[in-house]
Amino acid sequence: MARPFTVVMIVPTGIGADLGGYAGDALPIARSLSGVCDRLITHPNVLNGAQLYWPIPNALYVEGYALDQMAAGCWGLQPVHSNRVGLLLDRGMEPELQLRHLQAADGARATLGINMTDYVITDAPLNVELRIAPSGASWGTIGNPDSLLRGAKQLIDKAGAEAIAVVARFPDDEGSVALSQYRQGQGVDPLAGAEAIISHLIVRHFRIPCAHAPALLPLPLDPHLSPRSAAEEIGYTFLPCVLAGLSRAPQYVQSRLTAPDSIWANQVDAVVVPETACGGSAILSFANSAKLMITVAENRTTMATPPEAIGIKTVPVKSYLEAIGVLVTWRQGVNHQALRPNLTTLNRLHTP
Repeated sequence: MARPFTVVMIVPTGIGADLGGYAGDALPIARSLSGVCDRLITHPNVLNGAQLYWPIPNALYVEGYALDQMAAGCWGLQPVHSNRVGLLLDRGMEPELQLRHLQAADGARATLGINMTDYVITDAPLNVELRIAPSGASWGTIGNPDSLLRGAKQLIDKAGAEAIAVVARFPDDEGSVALSQYRQGQGVDPLAGAEAIISHLIVRHFRIPCAHAPALLPLPLDPHLSPRSAAEEIGYTFLPCVLAGLSRAPQYVQSRLTAPDSIWANQVDAVVVPETACGGSAILSFANSAKLMITVAENRTTMATPPEAIGIKTVPVKSYLEAIGVLVTWRQGVNHQALRPNLTTLNRLHTP
């Protein structure tokens, strides 16, 4: 019997990807890829769509730092039936915003049956600041990272949390050019880079699943809003998709001996990534272990790192539709070049 066919889908955060750089707009791709593999491994910004999300039974929701560690062979992924999700709220949130998020959490418990612990409020405001790099990528800083870690430790030690959802108060930047472009389906998500820093910090320190939902005041209605950005503007919170993802996110393990059914980098069959986004840690690691690397040309980004620039051999395709076709042939053991009319003859390998 063939072992499970495992695919990793990566769309790096905060680099303005045409597909996957907005509010859950890569979900249709993830749903489609999940239909041609046994296990799909991807990260929160692919699956998160604010109050919109889609349960994909064979998808593993893996935070970005953890995915880097898995790709490097340092961590494995242990599938679970359910996690107890702890909620960590930023003390810098206004009382009304805090109440909105607590009601969203109660709604997720009541309507989705998500298993949650008691919540914790950080002992100091996190003071998130947003930045845009010269390359166009978004990033940010946290003024009180120690407060974030102390709150997470409370949830783990005192409440028994197995995964952590963080809600941090992000700056309202209604008049910024970056936000205006994002709402029109252009440019870079101005929040994504800072969000990644928050989740990376907790995952690195506690080796526990984590994802973040920013707290913001509602924006004025825009009749010309892009459909790719619309999911973030249909309510007061981005929390529901995070709670749904974390509720079944795999745990991170460091030994096969203690978790014999865990998933490791050498079990990954294929990786799908935007063509210009090959410079990340996970891609560089998977290039040494995955059997098939597929790069998608039409998913443009600001990263500007094609595989040729760093010596990675890939199967280049134009679209995700074509990538799905390549995965189907690979799973069936068929050389995808055999489906083209210009199959070349075999070359002789000359030996000394």
